[in-house]
Amino acid sequence: MTPLYFPGDSVLHRAPAGVKLLALAGLGTALFLTTALWILVPAAVVAAAVLAALRPPRERVRRQLAGVAVLIAVVAVLAALSSGLHHGAVVASRFSALVVAALVVTLSTRSADMLEAIERALAPLDRRGLVDAARVSLAVSLVLRFVPGILGHYREVREAQAARGLDANPLALIVPLVVRTLKDADDVAAAIEARGFPPARAGD
Repeated sequence: MTPLYFPGDSVLHRAPAGVKLLALAGLGTALFLTTALWILVPAAVVAAAVLAALRPPRERVRRQLAGVAVLIAVVAVLAALSSGLHHGAVVASRFSALVVAALVVTLSTRSADMLEAIERALAPLDRRGLVDAARVSLAVSLVLRFVPGILGHYREVREAQAARGLDANPLALIVPLVVRTLKDADDVAAAIEARGFPPARAGD
């Protein structure tokens, strides 16, 4: 599977993973606290500018954003139909800014650094028995691993259908995509179980 991380020497690449995750969480919270387009639209533009400044391969960015862009467009249209054009524009600009900002963080941060930052942040709660930092870190790492995998399966299924002269059909696309994803999940679960990870906590 293609990793999301893109090597580089930019300021964002050198910034600590914890700082970037904290900034992303703050941005996400701020975006959902406002419905002002004069804030949301510039936020999306700034996020796109920061992404362009990283200079990742265009094809990789196109692959990462193509499916998400379609999903955002569908959600925005539904929001516009139910609550008006302003709400549709708010939804589109809000999610666009958040998705692009998240892509900036994942492109500029190694998965290992991200997981280490999450474990370190959760360590106080782990010591008090409120959360299992190892399990949370494992869940995040699986999400990071499966996102590019699902996108890769989507491209393979769509290309196979196009090669057979089939038009895009949501049902014909979703069924093989779900089957492949579940098979990957079974394989990963078996590998995790075989390695006995995460280790049992004291008292379990």
